[in-house]
Amino acid sequence: MAIKRYYAKTDNTITNAFKENLTTRASSSNMGASDILEVFSIYGQTSGSAGYSSEKSRILIEFSTSASTNSIKSDRTAGSIPASGSVSFYLRLFNASHGQTLPKSYSLDISAVNGAWTEGAGLDMERYKDIGRSNWAERQSDTLWTTAGGDYYTDLSSSFTASFDSGVEDIEVDITTIVEQWLSSSNLGWKADRGVGIFVSNTYESAARSYYTKKFFARGTEFFFKKPCIEARWDSSIEDDRGNFYYSSSLATAAENLNTIYLYNYFRGKLRNIPDVGTGNIYVSFYSGSSDDTAPSGSALELVVDGTHVSAAALNRVVTGSNVSTGIYKASVALTSAATPVSTIYDVWFKGGSSILSASGDSNQYQTGSFDPVVVKTTTIAPSNNYVTSITDLRNFYRSDETARFRIYTRQKDWSPTIYTKAVATPQVQVIESGSYEIYRVIDDLKVVPFGTGSTRHTVVSYDSSGSYFDLDISMLEPGYMYGIKLAFYNEDIGSWVGQPETFKFKVE
Repeated sequence: MAIKRYYAKTDNTITNAFKENLTTRASSSNMGASDILEVFSIYGQTSGSAGYSSEKSRILIEFSTSASTNSIKSDRTAGSIPASGSVSFYLRLFNASHGQTLPKSYSLDISAVNGAWTEGAGLDMERYKDIGRSNWAERQSDTLWTTAGGDYYTDLSSSFTASFDSGVEDIEVDITTIVEQWLSSSNLGWKADRGVGIFVSNTYESAARSYYTKKFFARGTEFFFKKPCIEARWDSSIEDDRGNFYYSSSLATAAENLNTIYLYNYFRGKLRNIPDVGTGNIYVSFYSGSSDDTAPSGSALELVVDGTHVSAAALNRVVTGSNVSTGIYKASVALTSAATPVSTIYDVWFKGGSSILSASGDSNQYQTGSFDPVVVKTTTIAPSNNYVTSITDLRNFYRSDETARFRIYTRQKDWSPTIYTKAVATPQVQVIESGSYEIYRVIDDLKVVPFGTGSTRHTVVSYDSSGSYFDLDISMLEPGYMYGIKLAFYNEDIGSWVGQPETFKFKVE
């Protein structure tokens, strides 16, 4: 699972707009219970000795980042989201259509709020009759803002910009630096979490023209997928080459010749770190098979010393592996084939040490696995990239309180096995090394989780010897609806992602 959403816990719209009499400002009004958030800058509705008037509306919004249950901090502590530097946080607010004048070609500033504020229970966004705190003048009861309209940090790590062309766009802005400061990241400093303020950028807010009403859905909205949130995104994909292992070749680069295999330590159905290894290094040796090719045999294979994975000539039969996450370890290696390539290679994982020359010399062996390396060959024609896909473990219904794993089976569309293959083997699995998924609501085609194949790669699927798979937090989906899964595979020949024709549907209850 590489996407998690944290919804707003408090929000409010504050304004210094004139009331209906165009004389009294609504600086004491509160709209904390409204299901809409509103930003505007209105110029010249009235005039006086100081010139034309300026009226402004701003948004205050705060999320659950503290140590409370279901907060960003508690999830990080539990390991549900990665450490600083391995995850991005996006502020997401969703446009609310309305019949008033909509500004175009402008930007909104998003800045961390400096100081505590209360939400309030006001609803009136038209006549501004609901008096309460927070408001334009006060942050809390009998406590003024230092500057009317809110106090905000202005440093680069706390300030962001959302740009709008047509005006109907949503907000989707990377605010990772300030979230990490709220979480007390040691390398980014610390700021008290008071949320963010959203307002028309100063360049536009101070202009001698109006930037009318931009509205977003507030946390009280009835629309499940329109609630403001911070969305954590990260690349959680596991690229296990056990089912797609290639011998080294002069046709590929050194990096491309590296293959990565994994060890998964499940104890009673749960991933657990190996006690003697913990989060430290683990070691692997590789062997050819016995005469009947059912077990490792002979001495460990000698490997090319690269100083990273195979550290030294004296330890050229040992690959140094590492801990990926709780209970998951990986090791990367390049294997050179003999004149007659070995059909099956056995990997033996062990505790290791400075004097252990191979797995054979260590009594602490944790797992013996196997894989069938492939020799790289050139071709005279471009390969076909037409596939047949299915989700083998798809259920009709999922609970909204679970995290589900979806396992994808893929094969070449024109796969044509021999009669013997049909009789004794399961269909061949095609390992797709670059795949992505999208989740949409069937009734209206709303993209709940769009393809995320950019810098964060948060919808890129994992793969192992059984094919591809991904995990999904079902709580992100509104119960009572049917959802669909779409898949896309990257085609390097044309340099783009290609959507697959199959759609897989399920309902959330």
